[in-house]
Amino acid sequence: MTDESNATNFGALEKHFDASTVEEKWCQRWEEGNLFDSSPQDGRDNYCIMLPPPNVTGTLHMGHAFQHTLMDALTRRERMRGRNVLWQAGTDHAGIATQIVVTRELATKGIDAATLTREEFLCNAWAWKEQSGNTISEQMRRLGASCDWTRSRFTMDDKLSATVTEVFVRLYEAGLIYRGKRLVNWDPVLLTAVSDLEVTNSEEEGVMYYVRYPFVGDEKNGIVIGTTRPETILVDGAIAVHPDDKRYAPLLGQQVHVPLTDPPRQIEIIADTYVEPEFGSGCVKITAAHDFNDYEVYKRHADKNIPVVVLFTPDAKMNDNAPADYRGMDRFAAREKIVEDLKKAGLLIKSEAHQYKLPRGDRSGVVLEPMLTDQWFMRMDEMAGKALKLADDGKVRFVPANWRKTYDQWLNNIQDWCLSRQLLWGHRIPAWYDEDGNIIVACNEADAVVKAGGKTLRRDDDVLDTWFSSALWPFSTLGWPDTDNPHFQHYFPTSVLVTGFDILFFWVARMVMMSEHFTGQTPFRDVYITGLVRDAEGQKMSKSKGNVLDPMDLIDGIDLAALVQKRTSGLMNPAKADAIKATTEKYFANGIPAYGVDALRFTFASLASYGRDIKFDLERCAGYRNFCNKLWNAARFVLGVCDKESEKGKMAPPSIADRWLISRLQHTEEAVSEAFGIYRFDLAAQAAYQFVWNEYCDWYVEIAKIQLRSDAAVARRTRHTLVRVLESALRLLHPLMPFVTDELWEKIAPLAGVPAAASVMLTAWPEAEDTYKDTEAEVVINRLIALVDGCRRLRGEVGIPPAARPVLLVCGDSTALVPLRECIEKLARFESINMTEVLPDYLPRTDIEGFSIAIEWEADNSVSRELLTQKLEKLEKELQAVQVSLTNAQFIQRAPAAVVDKKRSRCVALQKERDDIFRQLVG
Repeated sequence: MTDESNATNFGALEKHFDASTVEEKWCQRWEEGNLFDSSPQDGRDNYCIMLPPPNVTGTLHMGHAFQHTLMDALTRRERMRGRNVLWQAGTDHAGIATQIVVTRELATKGIDAATLTREEFLCNAWAWKEQSGNTISEQMRRLGASCDWTRSRFTMDDKLSATVTEVFVRLYEAGLIYRGKRLVNWDPVLLTAVSDLEVTNSEEEGVMYYVRYPFVGDEKNGIVIGTTRPETILVDGAIAVHPDDKRYAPLLGQQVHVPLTDPPRQIEIIADTYVEPEFGSGCVKITAAHDFNDYEVYKRHADKNIPVVVLFTPDAKMNDNAPADYRGMDRFAAREKIVEDLKKAGLLIKSEAHQYKLPRGDRSGVVLEPMLTDQWFMRMDEMAGKALKLADDGKVRFVPANWRKTYDQWLNNIQDWCLSRQLLWGHRIPAWYDEDGNIIVACNEADAVVKAGGKTLRRDDDVLDTWFSSALWPFSTLGWPDTDNPHFQHYFPTSVLVTGFDILFFWVARMVMMSEHFTGQTPFRDVYITGLVRDAEGQKMSKSKGNVLDPMDLIDGIDLAALVQKRTSGLMNPAKADAIKATTEKYFANGIPAYGVDALRFTFASLASYGRDIKFDLERCAGYRNFCNKLWNAARFVLGVCDKESEKGKMAPPSIADRWLISRLQHTEEAVSEAFGIYRFDLAAQAAYQFVWNEYCDWYVEIAKIQLRSDAAVARRTRHTLVRVLESALRLLHPLMPFVTDELWEKIAPLAGVPAAASVMLTAWPEAEDTYKDTEAEVVINRLIALVDGCRRLRGEVGIPPAARPVLLVCGDSTALVPLRECIEKLARFESINMTEVLPDYLPRTDIEGFSIAIEWEADNSVSRELLTQKLEKLEKELQAVQVSLTNAQFIQRAPAAVVDKKRSRCVALQKERDDIFRQLVG
């Protein structure tokens, strides 16, 4: 045995765990040692995770940190299992988001982006990307993300861009990509089509206007429709009613005048099941160029030749298809004038308040306009069918399984994909046009000129939807179309995708479709869908609510003033800034303390169940910071009592406590491995925490202190158990808590005789061995724990001071108590333990594990009597409440039998406990 000073040969630990110092040290070591290298070796199994590429505009938010923790845990564990491992890192160019950021950056320098040429703008965009675009990658390193950073990819890298072009050309030549005029979500501020994912549908207050369309030949009468968009009346193509609506059946086929048109226009009343007879007037106007549902009606009635006329310019002003009085007006200003003109014409029947959903661009915040424009599209039906079959065949598996329904629903209702965006930043579409407007698609301009027979060509100005290049991510990052390179050979298909439910269709399904089409394989087997990180009350985190948490703040800590400044910076609305300041001061009066990376990661893991929402509670984070400290102190104790020299000599056989701890280790290793296998990180964290904190630190270390005072052979065995179990526990915890475990393992491993390694992640994952499971030892030590806990409770109830050493009286099987006697005396602080056949009635007592125990204490028992009196009063109140329930006939009749039986059993137990305390008080 040695004291702490003698353990310095093995790097004695500082008294307190300094997370920031340890994190900085190991971040540097891991990367300098190239420990995340993914160079594959033949003869090993392979494991690959693709990082959902974060936007280059972003910083690490709680959702990122949560998902990255889980991916890193899987990655580190698979390295320890001896597999070739690649966690593929990279970032996404994020077309719209990046263009907005760069435009704003230019504005701060007094430069209007609209005055720049395409080449000038792109030069600024690339400069911004190089300077600020990799922030999130640096923050990921802080979090301990063990990606192979040497292979980090960017969606607009030369090689990935070449792959995007190759894929586009192949799909076009296969007839799967085409150019056509279709209805899209149009952002009149950003002047581009946007994807459905970039649309937020907000419930807002509006007005429903009821307008009369006069009958042709009977202008005094007409049909009344309800609309929230009277400005689009000018380009209506039809009036629709439900085919089963008897009110309007006689009117089908009749012509009506379109109000306010110049020259006057006439349209037909048609029947379509899209109309809801009970909504509004039961009649709707069909404006196919500016409404998605109306466009579908138009397609279903191709024989009617319904006019499809675009009313707005790209910036949502009335174009030349509107009468002269409205041209050039903003759409909403035009709405007001048209309403007034309808009133003057006697055609506005009424208007009433109406709540409805408005589509807004999530970047610009402006109301989007359904717009009929020329765009590039991709046919999806055939690919979607194959993607559904892959899931049916079990080649793509969703965890939790309920997300399969969402996947199916989206694919079964799929529409052709609008690929083009009217932006400068992104993959430019590889298409050219000759003087006659003919389209030539080629991998480069030289090839296009050859295909065009040498004609002068003009390149298409549009770029591809960001999701197009992202859909190729699993194979483009691995070098496709070069399928002979080692990384593609070993790591494709990948093993698991960890992502959020919000991009299940926009990214996940498209990766499945693209990978199947171009490689004939699924891009991954498992898709683990995580929940959304919310605040402790279950509210979505948002800047407007002032409840957003920054992972970096949780790691490093931040004072209140800095936190308020951070949350209110840039807000133009003083009232909102004051509200956020008040909220922040209420919930973070002392700022946010530094929890460190390991505590944050373990918190994320402990919350990662199959639920949809993750309630993040700072108290839990504080608890796991304490766990780091607990582990640190346990290691300090072990290093203080162990050295290599003390291991020499005879070693006693394992004690019952040694056998128990080793048995519990096997069960824990088994539980953690099983939990990882089904992506239940919460169960893995729970099992590891329970073992380390409760069984190793709280019980075995205390028992070890007793055993270390025994003879040399027993002490040597105890030190052996302390070291080797702790070393295994550090390996078990490493995927979730990499920093503290690497720091401690470096000190503990030499004592355990483990071969030297640069990190825990390069050692073997601990696997359970059934031969070390010991039921007998677990029964005995569980009895010891129960008895010690019972004795401690009894001491507290009686009010015996911690320093006092009373006598414990025990009634029960003396032989079963023999192996526990010394530990009970030491751990529960008794002078001695006396066996007796009968316990005196006047002594406090309790029954545990087949034993009846009482405490004999000769000090003034006034404190004990007061505590017993208080306990008796509490018992009487509970007993009375239970008896009231049992005398309630309705409760007995209606409650389940098991509930009633439980109440009756509780009543009996309370009566017995009450009588025991009463005897003690009167005795």
